Amino acid sequence: MPVAERSMLKHINEVVELNLVIISLLIELVKHADNFYEEGKKKHLPTVNDLNPNRRFVENEIIALIRSDNALMHKVSGVSGIWLKNDHDVVRKLFSELFKSELYTKYISTEEKGTDIDQRFIVNALNEIILNNELVHHILEERSIYWNDDLPFVAAIVMGQIKINKIINPSSAFKDDSDEKFALKLFRDTINNNKEYEDIIVKFSKNWELDRIAVMDQLFLKMAFAEIFSMEDLPVKVSMNEYIEISKYYGAAKSKLFVNGLLDNVVKTYTREGKIKKIGRGLV
Repeated sequence: MPVAERSMLKHINEVVELNLVIISLLIELVKHADNFYEEGKKKHLPTVNDLNPNRRFVENEIIALIRSDNALMHKVSGVSGIWLKNDHDVVRKLFSELFKSELYTKYISTEEKGTDIDQRFIVNALNEIILNNELVHHILEERSIYWNDDLPFVAAIVMGQIKINKIINPSSAFKDDSDEKFALKLFRDTINNNKEYEDIIVKFSKNWELDRIAVMDQLFLKMAFAEIFSMEDLPVKVSMNEYIEISKYYGAAKSKLFVNGLLDNVVKTYTREGKIKKIGRGLV
């Protein structure tokens, strides 16, 4: 158990590194753009656009905000090698794709100015092009097999910070000590009560054999049971909704219906029998 716990906490905290890796990719794209514009001026027969490039992307206010945070930039520089020290030339290829896009053309040509315009461009660029790139996914997967699963959630956090013009320098994946304690308790209770939870699944799934139930669906249910039965201050409805949502992402097409139906039956039955104990009103 201790070995597995350390491994889990290590992978959870690597989410902080992924956050920095996403920010570092933005910074490397801007650096490449700056060099691209400067090299254009040195052409044998430069055009007017080469001599007077539109530097709106390089001077984007969100990028400037990130670069003004010395502590954040120190961390970012420590992870930027993932984009630079490989044979894929990903920064150049990605900038070329971005540069040729309608999104980029509209951004640098619009007469509208302001932080909100810069924010919207960076968010759309991340969402539509940068983090949707197969080569980016490949490089992230080479670093960690978990990162492509984590990417949508971490990207949502980064884009949320951009929208409020506040890039946070992350130090931990956990908001505070209570979050880490919650993760460990959920982990331990799920494993320690595994047999009991398996029996509940079989009982409420009309006596199906466990090997007929997807392993991921079993995990969703066991974790939900751990929250519902052993965490007295956590509302039952919150736990149910969380695992129904998780099943949509990690489960099969019918996982949501299966998890929802079985949890609903278990909660109704155990509440009626007085087996679900919660502290505080309205938690059951």
